[in-house]
Amino acid sequence: MKKLNEILGTRLPFIQGGMANIATGEFAAACSNAGVLGMIATGGWDGDRLRKEIRRAKELTDKPFGVNLMLMSPYADDIAQIILEEGVQVVTTGAGNPGKYIPAWKEQGIKVLPVVAAAALAKRLSRYGVDAFIAEGTESGGHVGEMTTMALVPQVIDAVDVPVVAAGGIADGRQLAAAFALGACGAQVGTCLLASVECPIHENYKQAILKAKDSDTTVTGRSIGGPVRVLKNKMAREYLALEKRGATLEELEQVTLGGLRRAVLEGDVEHGSVMAGQVAGMLHEIKPVKQIFEELYAQSHTVLEAVGKEWL
Repeated sequence: MKKLNEILGTRLPFIQGGMANIATGEFAAACSNAGVLGMIATGGWDGDRLRKEIRRAKELTDKPFGVNLMLMSPYADDIAQIILEEGVQVVTTGAGNPGKYIPAWKEQGIKVLPVVAAAALAKRLSRYGVDAFIAEGTESGGHVGEMTTMALVPQVIDAVDVPVVAAGGIADGRQLAAAFALGACGAQVGTCLLASVECPIHENYKQAILKAKDSDTTVTGRSIGGPVRVLKNKMAREYLALEKRGATLEELEQVTLGGLRRAVLEGDVEHGSVMAGQVAGMLHEIKPVKQIFEELYAQSHTVLEAVGKEWL
């Protein structure tokens, strides 16, 4: 089996998660320079903003980086075209079916890695000739599915004939070792990078992550088919109360409108959407991204060696 770093041409087998409003060109370049695949997250950006961020990343790194396309974006068609025009090397996709864009991407030699939350979706997308899948469990921050990483990853691996990247709930070497043991070729991480020096979120957001305990996340939006994992705060509690009493979509959207930007840019961690995965409770200090990735990888080898000696 090819390791993720061999597939992507990186030093380490990691992808930096495509976190909307957070994963800028500058942050992606910092992660690429640390030896992994940095990702620019398009989120709700228009094409002009994406082009600017891609060019910024090119100024800051000569290493591979990619773009994450959220397929629900009203600018998806424009963004798919800009990815071609700007010579992006890798694309990850989420929240939909990227099938109509893949032939043009593949013709230009772009590697395509859709994010999936179920094996059935991976099987459907296999026919498009994708390079790998990112199987993301419900432990992750932001938009989530229902299956856990432990249950999801081996089922996706069994369903498809291409490599599978594990995502969701990976913040230390034990979890990375488990992902390798499940058969993953590498990992995509996001929440642990929120506690990095280079991460461009507001200091209040970083401190909220560091203070979080193991049960301090919750999932909003299940009632409308758009589940999102966030830290518990006033906004989340208000939203969940509205869901419980059957509020309309319009009422619910009023609570979350601009919430991620409020948290990321303004530091409003009470009324903003503080997206984070369940591993937030494991993060206790701010570190450079290079240190985070290297410690993760080294710890996983230590764990795998110890397990081998103890159980074999």
